[in-house]
Amino acid sequence: MLTKKVEEICNRQIEREGFSSNLYLAMGSWAEAKGLSGIAAWLYAQSDEERAHMLKFIKWVNERGGNAIIPEFKKPPVTYKGIPEVFAEVLKHEQFITASINEVLEVAIAEKDHATANWIQWFVKEQVEEESSAQQIIDKLDLAGQHGVYFL
Repeated sequence: MLTKKVEEICNRQIEREGFSSNLYLAMGSWAEAKGLSGIAAWLYAQSDEERAHMLKFIKWVNERGGNAIIPEFKKPPVTYKGIPEVFAEVLKHEQFITASINEVLEVAIAEKDHATANWIQWFVKEQVEEESSAQQIIDKLDLAGQHGVYFL
């Protein structure tokens, strides 16, 4: 059974994962409209992954006797100056999500919810991969230069 604090922070994370999905969907649409199909495909895949993360939280809360709440998601930005800005935002957002996942872990530990503390470790590891992936793309963009973006 989830404590009220763990349920609340998990529901907050449901909103953040849903917003992440919409953010990457909007970024992907912008990139696709600019003719950047490879980048759009990567962003669309990230959008799907973030939605899957949201569903994991929903199922976890409900399976543990809580009530997962599906919030209204705020609208993400829909225009960008360029691909470097997009991926700088991706990295910044993933760092925000990492901090948020760490807060879920901290609350679970404080509430002595060992099951949630154990379960959330998958997300802790996932965030290491997410940040690394974003940073690698930024590094490749730096190497490729402004015109090389079309090869990505």
